[in-house]
Amino acid sequence: MKITFYGQNSLALEVAGKHIIIDPFITGSDLAKDKVDIKKLKADYIFLTHAHQDHTLDAEAIAKNTGAKIVSNFEIANHYEEKGIEVHPMNHGGSWQFEFGTVKYVNAIHTSSFPDGSYGGQPGGFVFETEEGNIYVAGDTALTMDMKLIPMRTKLDLAVLPIGDNFTMGVDDAVIASDFVECDTILGCHYDTFGYIEIDHDLAKEKFKMKEKTLHLLAIGESIEI
Repeated sequence: MKITFYGQNSLALEVAGKHIIIDPFITGSDLAKDKVDIKKLKADYIFLTHAHQDHTLDAEAIAKNTGAKIVSNFEIANHYEEKGIEVHPMNHGGSWQFEFGTVKYVNAIHTSSFPDGSYGGQPGGFVFETEEGNIYVAGDTALTMDMKLIPMRTKLDLAVLPIGDNFTMGVDDAVIASDFVECDTILGCHYDTFGYIEIDHDLAKEKFKMKEKTLHLLAIGESIEI
């Protein structure tokens, strides 16, 4: 599985011959807009953790350009279905077998509304179980005891955790979250996009290293494989 970082919580997954985009916020990001052309992105699926603009901004454009199916909670799925986009609705605790693997929609502690203030359902995260590896994409969330449920079912190869603080958990809580999900390889997200969530990269990596864990902080467009 190849994972590419596009800033904030935007990721591309390549697994089992399928292209997956998660939370596309690119054209509105000063860090990514000049480095990533959304018209060139490939997508069979777009997974959205919640409705905030910094996670959904480019979802409609990418879906209409690629024909991708949007996967999210029931309310977000309905929102995009009304725009003529093919969707797959999910809700907390539910799993679905896609052609690339199984995805479970799990709890997140945050808020969720569209830019116009309309209701975006409850926020969530996704656990991807595939033959090429298992990953947890937490979405925007506080540290929550519900994370302890994940390793009871799935042995993770990578956990994608927000580390920017202020709007989500910060580095210290993310270290604890990595303990909760029993995963020592972390990909940081939701940091540096704007002033409230700028972090000290070296200090963040050191805090994970002190716990014998690895924190990956990727440049825009950089990839890792598991």
